[in-house]
Amino acid sequence: MSSTKTHYRKVFKSDHLGVADLEDLIESKRNLIFTITHVKQEIGVRVAGKKGNFNIAYFKEKIKPLVLNAGNSKIMKGFANGSVFVEDWGGITIQLYIDPTASYGGAITGGVRINPNAPKKAQELQPNTQAWTNALVAYKRDGNFEAVFKRMSISEENQKKMIEEAASVS
Repeated sequence: MSSTKTHYRKVFKSDHLGVADLEDLIESKRNLIFTITHVKQEIGVRVAGKKGNFNIAYFKEKIKPLVLNAGNSKIMKGFANGSVFVEDWGGITIQLYIDPTASYGGAITGGVRINPNAPKKAQELQPNTQAWTNALVAYKRDGNFEAVFKRMSISEENQKKMIEEAASVS
């Protein structure tokens, strides 16, 4: 099973979101839609072993921050109604994907890209609804949230609540 194997890129211990991180999320059937809390210009930070100045996006979800290259920054500008100011990019929801043709330093390495189309936000699963009841049945059947994630999003707080509810109801 691949979850017991280690991706070769993990040894580099990047503090920033990379292809290996997205591959892990994809394997665990996670949705690749995230909401940016803020973007900062960081001066003199290390990224991919090189020190430099970078625009770095931080997320509401518990994932590593994303270094915004020129292409991803251009997409962010479009999502921000043409604003070139990184301070205006907070609150924007994006969908990430792996571009296997991306290159770095002249070599094709693959890269994390922002989908230029605005993501369709999955509806948030709420307790005391028919959708909650259906999700509870699926969780009890499968022992995980994979089927739920395919249809809706569910907060970490509501995941805990559903796990507790599933344990207390036979």
